[in-house]
Amino acid sequence: MPNLVRRILGLDPGLQRTGWGVIRAEGDRLSHVANGFIQTSSKAPTPTRLMEIDRGIAAVLAEYAPSEAAVEETFLNKNPGTTLKLGLARGVVLLTPARAGLDVSEYAAKVVKKSLVGYGSADKTQVATMVARLLPGVTFANEDAADALAVAICHAHASQVQNRWAAAEARQ
Repeated sequence: MPNLVRRILGLDPGLQRTGWGVIRAEGDRLSHVANGFIQTSSKAPTPTRLMEIDRGIAAVLAEYAPSEAAVEETFLNKNPGTTLKLGLARGVVLLTPARAGLDVSEYAAKVVKKSLVGYGSADKTQVATMVARLLPGVTFANEDAADALAVAICHAHASQVQNRWAAAEARQ
């Protein structure tokens, strides 16, 4: 049976910067397609910033045509206002690919880190180093883009395992 070729969009939500990364997954083989980030102005009203994130993700969807998306789950900040604003941005990050018809999966940061590094409390440098090993030649637009690629890789691994389990169950 031939390997299915998938394009996976990983997203790291943020109101200031939303990182994105697109990878190609063919069986066990992963390759880098593109990465970047959507920057919003802290001086702009929140609704304007949310629209900028929506437009930015829509542009990525149009240009790279991913078949599925994965989003990092929000962690709680000490500042409730910051957590709320991140939640608003995350809502847009979940909505935009879903509205385009993509299946959207969510992964906790600890799950992403454990999937790539083997340790759920790994720091950003360790995660970026592993992303660079898995996607040789990649140049990160910034650390948010590196995190987004990590989410995409985590999803590629997780969904491949799920597909293998489903295939095994179907054979029984």
